[in-house]
Amino acid sequence: MSFRSIILERKGFDMKFGYSMRSKSQSHSDAIAQDSLVVLDGLKQSCWANMPIELWRDVLMKFEASQDSWPARKHVVACAGVCRSWREIMKEIVKSPQVSGKLTFPISLKQPGPRDSLLQCYIKRNRSNQTYYLFLGLNQASTDDGKFLLSARKCRRATHTDYIISLNCDDVSRGSSTYIGKLRSNFLGTKFTLYDAHPPIYGAKVTKSRSTRLVSLKQVSPRVPAGNYPVAHVSYDLNVLGSRGPRIMQCVMDAIPASAVEPGGVAPTQTQFLHSRIDTSPSIPFFRSKSTRMDNLPSVPLSCQNEGMLVLRNKSPRWHEQLQCWCLNFNGRVTVASVKNFQLVSSPKNGVSEQAQENVILQFGKIGKDVFTMDYQYPISAFEAFAICLSSFDTKIACE
Repeated sequence: MSFRSIILERKGFDMKFGYSMRSKSQSHSDAIAQDSLVVLDGLKQSCWANMPIELWRDVLMKFEASQDSWPARKHVVACAGVCRSWREIMKEIVKSPQVSGKLTFPISLKQPGPRDSLLQCYIKRNRSNQTYYLFLGLNQASTDDGKFLLSARKCRRATHTDYIISLNCDDVSRGSSTYIGKLRSNFLGTKFTLYDAHPPIYGAKVTKSRSTRLVSLKQVSPRVPAGNYPVAHVSYDLNVLGSRGPRIMQCVMDAIPASAVEPGGVAPTQTQFLHSRIDTSPSIPFFRSKSTRMDNLPSVPLSCQNEGMLVLRNKSPRWHEQLQCWCLNFNGRVTVASVKNFQLVSSPKNGVSEQAQENVILQFGKIGKDVFTMDYQYPISAFEAFAICLSSFDTKIACE
């Protein structure tokens, strides 16, 4: 029997007992509890519970290694959903992107990218509804359907613009359980702050969250992220050449130390989504009074409080006399000239070696009318890279 047949048989086993429970519950309400016990007893006495853990691990390791890329890698995710024991084993087997160079589980989007190589992705823009979709490139033709990763929706406000980022391509809203963060710009579109909806592992403080103002609202689920934790800041400086010249941008990564770009450097790595609870945060008072509203709290970059944060700058392009344009070497990944195109490298402010300053950490460029490539690597994550690229789409009133 093939491994796939084993999984299908396991799913059929669950459906068999689940159907029995539903059919009996229609005739008598007390039968629900009885049937639940039947399901648990059946699982305890099944071959899955008696199978040695060492055998599970050996089989799953070989299977994970054989499913090297998407879409075949979806079977690895399916294995993690078979039962709790398999889930724990798969969490041990599947390595983070910095080690394996693969994106498998949703938490991989919050983990640093692979070392010494760029992970190739692309972004599709939908002008009609101001929505952006991030895909993992499965082949050299970036316009083909890839593996969906993230989505973002642009929301214009009176004094700023928000880009809501979600794990769901159909439900891009702050009320969704798949909401993971947002990018907020100032009125001029020159300064951006990336907020993580989940508590970061380095202890940032929650700021500027409308959903955390009222503690007593029962309609707010405690599982829905309630805070905004600043993790990165992007700024664009004045360009004297206007739209004819390249943009000047700088990114401050509050969660990543400057030493992470050096050989052997380490960046913080999340292993699971940490859900914040609006009624258990000890550092922020939640009241209805306007004097203590969250919007009155200043949005101060953590880099101002903690020295040694990673600073990225865009690589300066060179003027090409024959083409009469500013040029950067994207190694064939960008085909259309655009003011949005950029490459980010480590800034000299980090005090790192010259070799580290030449290493491209993130590159973004246009290849079609509404298609852009996004390639990133360690120490930033797909979530951070996607947000930085979203800042390039916004109109820069003061810079262009």
